[in-house]
Amino acid sequence: MPSLFRRKTTDSDTQTSTPETSDAASNNDASASGANATPVRAGVKSRAYTPGKGRPTPKRQPNRRRVEPPPKDRKEAYRRWRERQRAERAAAREAMMRGDPSALLPRDQGPERALVRDLVDARRNVGTWFFVGAFIILVGTSPAMPLQIQLAAQLFWIVLMISFVIDCVLICRRVRQLVWQRFPKTTQRRGSLYFYAITRSITFRRLRVPRPRVKVGDAI
Repeated sequence: MPSLFRRKTTDSDTQTSTPETSDAASNNDASASGANATPVRAGVKSRAYTPGKGRPTPKRQPNRRRVEPPPKDRKEAYRRWRERQRAERAAAREAMMRGDPSALLPRDQGPERALVRDLVDARRNVGTWFFVGAFIILVGTSPAMPLQIQLAAQLFWIVLMISFVIDCVLICRRVRQLVWQRFPKTTQRRGSLYFYAITRSITFRRLRVPRPRVKVGDAI
């Protein structure tokens, strides 16, 4: 009997002392770890810190395409429609001036027409100054001018016409040689190509449509 009581007492003492021992051990470990741990200074980021990207995530980025609010009345709707039409026409004209095949007029479409344009743009044409010469002749042959100026203007008119005809013949010959040499199976009519080349030659270089893509003197 006494041994039984002593055993119970021992077990109870062990059970009661176990929490205290564990608490003491945990306190000792915490103090040891606190003594050995490196103090964290203010303003120093830990290794686990992830810096910010400085920009929103792709899902949070604001929509770049702004949705236009609906018009308030018919007048504003008509104004917006006019602005869209103006912008579309400007874009179509710019594409046509660049020579974009999808924006060219029917008269300018086709590789043969592009070759004719390059041929005319790469040379100096008498027809470019034809209208300027015609205006000078018109002023010079007026009755208000002296007789000598009228005679000089008429002589200049004859020289201009002869030069223009010769230049047109040279352009047509060049068109016939290059176009049918590079496009032997073309379906373009010669007369239409000749007329196309002559009408472009009498237009000022800055006013030509499409815009010239070669310089004067370039080899074609």
